[in-house]
Amino acid sequence: MNALSQPTRFLFFTGKGGVGKTSLSTATAIALADAGKKVLLVSTDAASNLDEMLGIVLANTPVAVPGAPGLSVLNIDPDTAAHAYRQRVLAQMGAGTSEAELSAVREQLSGACTTEIASFDEFASLLSSDDTRFDHIVFDTAPTGHTLRLLSLPKAWSGFLAGNDRGASCLGPHSGLKMQEARFKAALDALSDPAQTTVVLVTRPDKGAIAEAARTSDELRTLGLNNQRLVINGCFHATDPADMVAASIEALGEQAIAQMPASLLALPQDRVPLRQFDTVGLPALRALLGSAPAPALQVRATADDHVDQFLGLGSLADELALAGRGLIMVMGKGGVGKTTVAAALALGLIQRGNTVHLSTTDPAAHLAVTLQGEVPGLNVDRIDPKVETQRYIDKMMAAKSPGLDAQEQALLLEDLQSPCTEEVAVFHAFSRVVSEARSAFVVLDTAPTGHSLLLMDATGAYHRQMMRDYEGLGAARVVTPLMRLQDAAYTKIILVTLPEVTPVSQAAALQTDLRRAGVDPYAWVLNKSVLAAGTSDPLLGARLNGERVQLERISGGLASRLFVVPWLVHAPVGVEQLSKLACPAHSQMQAS
Repeated sequence: MNALSQPTRFLFFTGKGGVGKTSLSTATAIALADAGKKVLLVSTDAASNLDEMLGIVLANTPVAVPGAPGLSVLNIDPDTAAHAYRQRVLAQMGAGTSEAELSAVREQLSGACTTEIASFDEFASLLSSDDTRFDHIVFDTAPTGHTLRLLSLPKAWSGFLAGNDRGASCLGPHSGLKMQEARFKAALDALSDPAQTTVVLVTRPDKGAIAEAARTSDELRTLGLNNQRLVINGCFHATDPADMVAASIEALGEQAIAQMPASLLALPQDRVPLRQFDTVGLPALRALLGSAPAPALQVRATADDHVDQFLGLGSLADELALAGRGLIMVMGKGGVGKTTVAAALALGLIQRGNTVHLSTTDPAAHLAVTLQGEVPGLNVDRIDPKVETQRYIDKMMAAKSPGLDAQEQALLLEDLQSPCTEEVAVFHAFSRVVSEARSAFVVLDTAPTGHSLLLMDATGAYHRQMMRDYEGLGAARVVTPLMRLQDAAYTKIILVTLPEVTPVSQAAALQTDLRRAGVDPYAWVLNKSVLAAGTSDPLLGARLNGERVQLERISGGLASRLFVVPWLVHAPVGVEQLSKLACPAHSQMQAS
């Protein structure tokens, strides 16, 4: 990668989920460390899998990586960051503060927006620090929508603090935030300085991933991050043109690259070939960028895969339709095909005589691009953070401003324009969509795992608050969004994954988190199975060994129900192709 020839101090790897940000950022950090540099690799993803990839336990402080001298890893864990932030704010309140005042501040600091600002505070400290322990800091970021939110916060908070000398109620006393103003400004300066920061846009040779990279590039420029370069990961060339699966993978990739927007074509570009091994462990990560021999592979026999025993999306749609109504939440790591599966299931329910509301909580929504058409009985929309924030502000102003004078109204509006209002507004919109499933089908295409977990945290915090508020006052009659998610007759969670070690591990971790909240997934969907499609290509054949391991891992205890979608020669884009995935005629999995 040419990005390694003259690297800046800060390197941000961002892009659509599933494009290989973690693998490439980690391989880059290792290469820099192998070259004698002191490197800190930072994950800003709440659903990071760096621990599995490097075989270490992540922490909120730098952890040295055995076998890679000079490399340390740090994970910005939202819960840990929020706890530390609360302690710092409370410590500033002074000895004369009453217990009632401390209790009020603790309550103010219990919301989801405090978690966001605390995570951002950790992130900003790395950008604004003069710490000389590290020559380079490499950021492995969360999928695009969440990352754009993170990178926009330096400007948002700097602007908010500049015009506010009182503070935002959701963040506790203003002194707890005002002291960070210089840090936020330093973070913004570092991000905007091309001599200090490079943004590496990672994509795959895939139309959707490339389109998102182009949108991300444009949005980053509006934030002042102009030093960008592009990496196309997983470039594939078929060995046997007669192998339809291999040929279609190559053709789709070449077509996507050929149609790349001019804004991306203008960027410095690197291409990384598709490898025959999973990028787990130091040998594989060093081999990813061609700096070391590929790890040895043990090829397994292919005669007894039994992949045809698993049913497809048609059977899943049959089961879901029996309820007649309910919430279907499609969740998983970014890039595993959640949007495709959600859209296909929605169309499958339409085919079975139902009306469906299909929506998404993903800031980088792709539903319209995936469907490319309208269907009778299907209502499609998205929870747009900007729209929902303005709607929430308007609602709160209408409810609270009567009786206030002009100055008090101006102060109320100022507080509502805090950047953390967005998190509250999105949660309210999510709750509204969840409640619709009382009388109809609602299919919700969720944001990638980390962002969805933050939304679940907000749901849990709201539930606890409601139970406290109504304790002894009819709490038994209160129904919160969390209670609806915990009701297996009301909500069915579908976990989508790919037949690769990282997506499966993240789906398993998400399932554990959900069960901890009292929410048990209904089924797993293994998407883009080359094993189910069949191939004779040597490189793809080598990758099938890993797919067999993951298939056995899922069916051997992770999933109570497993449905398999084969790799499709024709991309599942548009109503016609999506309708084929879950139509009643496809009750048994087909590879067409």
